Amino acid sequence: MTNSPTTAPMAPDPAATPAGWRWAPVWVMVFVALWPAPGYAEGVMVLGALAAIAKLLLARFRHGTRLLSGPAWALTSVLFVSYWLPELVSAFDAVDPGRAFREAAVDLRYLPFLWLVAAAVADARGRRITFVGLGVIVGVWSADVLLQGLTGTSPLFWGLDSLKQLISGGAMCPPEAALRAGRLSGVLGPCNLKLGPVLASLSPFVLHLGRVRFGRTGWLVAAALVGVALVLAGSRASWLTFSLVLLFSGWQLLGWKRLLGVFAFGAVALAVLTFTVPQVRDRVERTAQVLEIGDEGVEAALSGRTRIWGAALCMASEHPFNGIGARGFREAFAHCDPNHGEIAAWGEGPALHAHQIVLEVLAETGIFGLMCWLAGVALAWRAWNFAEAEARRRARPAMLALAVTVFPLNTHLAFYSTFWGGLTLMLAALYAGSLLARDRAAPASA
Repeated sequence: MTNSPTTAPMAPDPAATPAGWRWAPVWVMVFVALWPAPGYAEGVMVLGALAAIAKLLLARFRHGTRLLSGPAWALTSVLFVSYWLPELVSAFDAVDPGRAFREAAVDLRYLPFLWLVAAAVADARGRRITFVGLGVIVGVWSADVLLQGLTGTSPLFWGLDSLKQLISGGAMCPPEAALRAGRLSGVLGPCNLKLGPVLASLSPFVLHLGRVRFGRTGWLVAAALVGVALVLAGSRASWLTFSLVLLFSGWQLLGWKRLLGVFAFGAVALAVLTFTVPQVRDRVERTAQVLEIGDEGVEAALSGRTRIWGAALCMASEHPFNGIGARGFREAFAHCDPNHGEIAAWGEGPALHAHQIVLEVLAETGIFGLMCWLAGVALAWRAWNFAEAEARRRARPAMLALAVTVFPLNTHLAFYSTFWGGLTLMLAALYAGSLLARDRAAPASA
């Protein structure tokens, strides 16, 4: 009797190995959750970048596509270069070359971190954890704003501030800053009035979470929660951003008639909050000043933005090719201020940035910078057009978050600042990683 032949076990096929990096979603969620403490968030980002260099570059020489698909590597890197190369070129004759070159050198840390972010959503498991985690964070921060509106105190910020005082003996924000805030600041605190734009930009993830878990009802509840929080936060630019999110995420789910009902409910809620919350009433009254005849009404309604935009156009015309240098706006403002010597709507001191993405890019990085940004947009759009329907579906929350963040017909925070630049680049990496993920048949809840 002969022994039946045995087949030696086959070595695992690298191409069949699941994509992604098991701990990458944790890095992303910790990075976002620590935004109320920017120094710690920056530390997590740097550590993540170092970890990504060690893991991703080594894996790149040994079947790196197990972490990211080839197209995802390429698109993530190209989107970073579209952001970073204008920054470098603008430094050569910037108003402050030393600072400009330092900023360009330091911002290289973003690239390995973006590879880590893209790897976090490179498979169904990582994408589910990351998107759900971001949705939970946005939901908790929105609920915290509602509690601040009811009690006058943000429980999350109070907890963080108490912890910091216990550790270091100092507060996260001076008491007088809270008196100057003029709006609800939530977990970020009165020294960092960016909660509205943050919630609006990340809102597609909480709407996605609500829809996946509870269908239309979950989407509606999430939309109401974030919408009320944004009105209380008082950032009018975030109101427009969230309106775009509702429009593009709701029309397929609800249909046009139900979606119109959502906007009608939002208008009623805004009217009620206008009559009951002083901060909201102040924002609405300021916005209504745009209807007044004359430049003064428009300037008041836009909180001095027209003066800032005039200065940005001056900078762009005087430095057309590569601009005044990234983050050089405050140094160049006095020279280009159209109302030099007059007290500005925002108070004393120069404007810190252009408050509008196209004007910021033109003023600080010139036509060269604008062409690089447009090239990045074109490549991201081309990847979307050539992607399969399943790839578009799994990347839709990240795509929508990125699109509304850079929507040009709005006012913006500074894209070449550490905080907002890091958020925008993170969204770009989430988009590239999820659109060009290796798994071809992800489950519907991914």
